[in-house]
This record gives sequence, C-alpha cells and structure tokens, in this order.
Amino acid sequence: MTSFDFTTPAFRALVLPNAPLMTLGAGYAWLEGPVWCGDANQLLVSDVPNDRILRWTEDAGVSVFREPSGFANGHTRDRQGRLIGCSHQQRAIIRTELDGSLTTLAGHYEGKRLNSPNDVTVASDGAIWFTDPPYGINTDYEGGKQIAELPSRVYRLDPESGDLAIVAEDFVGPNGICFSPDESRLYIAETGQQFVADGASHIRVFDVAGGRALENGRFFHKVVPGAADGFRCDQDGRLWTSAGDGVHCLSPEGEILGKIFTGGVVSNLCFGGRDRSRLFICAAHALLAIYTNVRGAQWP
Repeated sequence: MTSFDFTTPAFRALVLPNAPLMTLGAGYAWLEGPVWCGDANQLLVSDVPNDRILRWTEDAGVSVFREPSGFANGHTRDRQGRLIGCSHQQRAIIRTELDGSLTTLAGHYEGKRLNSPNDVTVASDGAIWFTDPPYGINTDYEGGKQIAELPSRVYRLDPESGDLAIVAEDFVGPNGICFSPDESRLYIAETGQQFVADGASHIRVFDVAGGRALENGRFFHKVVPGAADGFRCDQDGRLWTSAGDGVHCLSPEGEILGKIFTGGVVSNLCFGGRDRSRLFICAAHALLAIYTNVRGAQWP
C-alpha cells in the first residue's frame, strides 16, 4: 500500500488510497527534467550524470531517447510541440525541432556564457522562462567543471526575436520553475541557500506583470525535510513539489495539504498519462508513478 501523510483532511480527496506507487525503472544516476508528451504517449526524463535523455512508454518501458544529451536537465514543450531543454554542458537552452534537429536558442547574455540552465517553462505567449544556477558546471558529475561568467539569475527568452531579459537576479541558486495555471504567478525554488552558512532553501512566488516581468517576490513555502527542487501545479492551482521524503502537496496559499512518501529524495515530477492524472516522480535514482484524483495544469 502507498504511504500517505494526510496533514489536512482535504488531501484525502486528492489521492487514491488504492492506487499503488509503481516503479517504472531503477538504477539511474540522478533523474531530472520529466516532461509528458501526450501526442506520443511518452515521458521524457533526463539521467543527468549519465548524459542521456530516457523515454518511457506503457508498452515498451524505459529506453534511450538521446545519448549524449549535453548533460540535459530540465525540459518542457512549446506551443508547437517542440522539446525545450536545458543543457549543462553546452550552457544553453536547446530546442528539438519537429524533424529532430537541434537549435540553440540562448547560450549567452551580453557576450558572456550562461552558467548551466537548470529548469524551464513556456508561457502561453511562447516566451521561455528559465533558471540559470551554476550547479552543472561546479563539478564534472553533471556537465563538467567550467568557470561561471554570470551571476545566478532567472531569464525570459523571446524565441522569435531572441531577446533575453533578466527577470530575477536576487537568487543564490534558482532551481525549479513553474507557472500557476492562469500564469498570474511564477513559482521558483531557491536551493542555493542550502549551501550557504545558516541558509535555508525555500520556494518563492512572484506576481507576473504583463507577461514580461516579475514583481512582489515573496516567501511561499519551506519544504521539510530536504529542499524543493522541481514542481508542477495541478489544474486547481495546488503546487506538487519534490522533497526529501517524497512529494508534498501545497495549497495556493503555501499550506502543506499532504504528502506521498517515496522512501527517499525526490528531485522532480510532472503530471501526464490518461487525463493528465498520473504523477510521474523522479525519485533520484528511480522513476516512479502514481495515479491521483487531480489533473495536472493543462500546460506543459
């Protein structure tokens, strides 16, 4: 039986006690960047240190989608169905075209190389928002040691004009990124603080101004135990986040509603499958999945 923590009674209506937590694959170095591709009925996920992107389908299980991957991390899709990915090694945002070819969308800001783009999301206007901490270039494990040329920031990229704009630069290590369903809010994980003396990692939330800027940045939630890495919203605006003991479900007000225990650290997650009601979980070294009684936000 799956183990839940019903912190609030409301969480009981969001999960299915008879739905098992299933292991879809195991033995990976560190899974990240899951994205559901409904048109192909497949999940794509990064095995970052092994420099590959994996594919999972119900019929065939796990296979290799791309190897090498440029030490890919976060992924999403744009409104044309193209895969948008973060490459640690190339220090760039990469788009996979519909014919399979690769296009570098952004690799520099004012002549200096980006650090190692980590996570990414696409707004309804096509703009690409991504975080750029130095995690992928700090060691040889996730992309190769390189010198950071820019501070840790969050950027907005206009894919048509190529304009790259800073939308937040008061982070130590911005990580996961996710819009609320109506795109009025943007959630960003601050994980750099866990490496700072007496620092605490947390999730921040911003109001989105005119689809182009962020304002009123504020504390949203501190995950305990561990840290929030990647997360997704469901269609009602609740945030489902990774944590040190599994998946935590948060209300739009930042209140913890309940937990799905996985027995260890979760690095990222996404909704997908039938009716977008299956939660795919990157449990660090294993790929898990569980059916829920909620549906993920419509996009991505």
